Amino acid sequence: MLVYFIIIVPVLFLSFLIFSYWQERKYRRKPFYRLSDVGWQRQSPPPVADLLHSVALLGDVGAIATDGSDPVLKLAQQWQQEAKERGTMVFLGDNLYPIGLPEAGHRHREMAESRLNTLIQSIKSYPGQGIFLGGNHDWLKGGVGGYKQLLRQEQYVQEHLPQQNSYLPPNGCPGPTCLQLSEGLLLVVINTQWFVQRGEKPLGSKAGCPYNDIEEFFVRLNKLLKRNSHQRILIASHHPLYSNAMHGGKFTMKQHIFPLTALHKRFLIPLPIFGSLYPFYRKMFGAYEDMSHRKYKKMRKRLLRIFHRYDNLIYVGGHDHNLQYFNVQGNHYIVSGSGSKTAFVKKGGRATFAMEALGFFVLNYYTNGQVWMECRAVSDNPEKGIVVFRKPI
Repeated sequence: MLVYFIIIVPVLFLSFLIFSYWQERKYRRKPFYRLSDVGWQRQSPPPVADLLHSVALLGDVGAIATDGSDPVLKLAQQWQQEAKERGTMVFLGDNLYPIGLPEAGHRHREMAESRLNTLIQSIKSYPGQGIFLGGNHDWLKGGVGGYKQLLRQEQYVQEHLPQQNSYLPPNGCPGPTCLQLSEGLLLVVINTQWFVQRGEKPLGSKAGCPYNDIEEFFVRLNKLLKRNSHQRILIASHHPLYSNAMHGGKFTMKQHIFPLTALHKRFLIPLPIFGSLYPFYRKMFGAYEDMSHRKYKKMRKRLLRIFHRYDNLIYVGGHDHNLQYFNVQGNHYIVSGSGSKTAFVKKGGRATFAMEALGFFVLNYYTNGQVWMECRAVSDNPEKGIVVFRKPI
């Protein structure tokens, strides 16, 4: 009997792993739609002539190509031609991999500067405006010394991009910083990295921040949303509040079997059962940049408690390298983090839409009051992307 048990249990477990892996392979890189949104193609937005303002949300662009061949930047150029001066490009953090903009002489400096120049040039050649936010990699991967690294990038952008509000919130402060994009449309920028950052981070007048107690941030945010409840409000940050991907505790079956691929994709050493300890840890306790980590969890809880008091807010972040959309308690939560990398995203759950593909979300605001969300992805034709999801929100 014991022999049968020893044989049957591993066989059943192995069969489950193979079946789960096969299921994942079937839908990876294919879009997932909630059943009620399967026929989204039948909906048509208002004509371009009625466009009031358009916002392109590009997250995690830190590994872009600098030779003019980057497919996401080509996709962004198409959007620029459509939006013209009625548009705003928002880079949602992780603008430079792997560690932001290091000091001169560092081995990563030349490539980082080249990538940042490419991003800045994409805005300079455009009649609209561009805004940079900081992400964990821009803060030296969230490590000690990250504050100085972030300030170095901010200063570089401000020197080479002579536009107001080119880097928000200023001085690495938590925010919230607001910017009126057009009549009835307010952009609110939050520096979510501040809440999970290790080491030095700015607070108080000496650092150029308007308050000394972080509790004042939440008070100001609530007052800001309440005072502008008559407007359309778009909240931009780096960290998502909902996610079906790695930072939300979702892992592939391959990551359970080959956990060392988290260190390098070539470390294909099978460690079944033991390999599940790493995903389990990330899901239950989390690294500093995971939703399950105590700092991230506390920030997320406080933000959602405020957001749930209001209706029709749009909150967008990057961080996870995929494209996702959630509609929760009357508000809209977007993950637009595949500006230069892609990673697994699990279908279903609370998601309305999810896809593992290079691309970004666009929000189009029209003169008749309508707001349309559009997800654009890189296609097989590098000269032209495709709309993989569109919805009025």
